[in-house]
Amino acid sequence: MAYDASDLRSTLPASAAASAVPERFSGSEHVKFRDLAPVEKTDGVATWYARGQNFVVGYSEVDGTAEFTRRGQPDEYVVLLADDALAARVEAPGEEVSVTGRTMLVLPPGDSTVTVTGQGRVLRLLTTRSADVAALAANAESYAEPHENIPPFQPWPEPVGGYRVRSYDLTVPPLSSPPFRLYRCTTFMVNFIDPKQGPRDPAKLSPHKHDDFEQCSIVLAGEYVHHIRWPWTTNRAHWRDDEHELCHAPSVTVIPPPSLHTSEAIGAGENHLVDVFSPPRFDFSAMEGWVFNADDYPAPPSR
Repeated sequence: MAYDASDLRSTLPASAAASAVPERFSGSEHVKFRDLAPVEKTDGVATWYARGQNFVVGYSEVDGTAEFTRRGQPDEYVVLLADDALAARVEAPGEEVSVTGRTMLVLPPGDSTVTVTGQGRVLRLLTTRSADVAALAANAESYAEPHENIPPFQPWPEPVGGYRVRSYDLTVPPLSSPPFRLYRCTTFMVNFIDPKQGPRDPAKLSPHKHDDFEQCSIVLAGEYVHHIRWPWTTNRAHWRDDEHELCHAPSVTVIPPPSLHTSEAIGAGENHLVDVFSPPRFDFSAMEGWVFNADDYPAPPSR
């Protein structure tokens, strides 16, 4: 993995599995919502879906009021308010929580309703245990068979004090370099980085790989090129061509293990990328102070 010396990720321990290269690989997923009709559309709300092995992303553009209801939700899920002009009221048994602005909400299993008002973008993150939502993904057919090199999904330990609605401010100061803002729950880890102006310095990219989990990169604004390279093995039939995929907002890219990858902002204006992992990452979680809500969500014993 190649990180600039000033990048905190250069301090991550090397993976114990780094020398083990699998023989077969799955491809990437690029779901470009702006080229697709919304799956759901009502007055003031348009929604698209994409998925990975373990997760589903619901992306909604709201102008007015949107109501997101779950009945018998099997596990925790996440709602991200990506814009300052949004507000939300969450109702769950015995609870009512109101938030404004850029916020990450964690919803408990069971019944809940999130009513969003204002103008902006809303992300919902659910595991594929929510089969009704997984079936709506534009790329659902790609996962008719499990993808390679990803172990069965295992949720992380229950939160301290039990399940309830939790909210986290996405405007608190991030880490220094890179400016990550990491939160986790039992089912997801979210890295909410602030928008940046202009292209990324091409001399300071960060090609790296993950041995056994997918990375979901959601482009909320601007333009990115996702550079992806797969290992070569002894069997040329399993080789894959390099990718340099241009993705405009809004879009979802799912990067498979163990491909080498980095994402390069190229838009002249605002560029904004959010990364999602399901379940949470062990390596980031093992770094003291990196996960902002670690006190709420304990990590499992080391693998």
